[in-house]
Amino acid sequence: MIGTAIGVATAATATRLVASMVYGLTPLDPTTFAVAVFLLMSVASAAAWVPARRASRTDPLIALKQT
Repeated sequence: MIGTAIGVATAATATRLVASMVYGLTPLDPTTFAVAVFLLMSVASAAAWVPARRASRTDPLIALKQT
């Protein structure tokens, strides 16, 4: 959540540059910000969930014996 807040604040300051490059995008467009935040949070959640799911299926005793 902290990273999202920092990212939104940084993106808000860079909107003038982006608005000049993308046709039809207004500075501080709430729909664009909402979609970007949702997409990035979804990808980050999936990137954390997949390895955690694999690790939770491993028997701890077997993992300790292999080290």
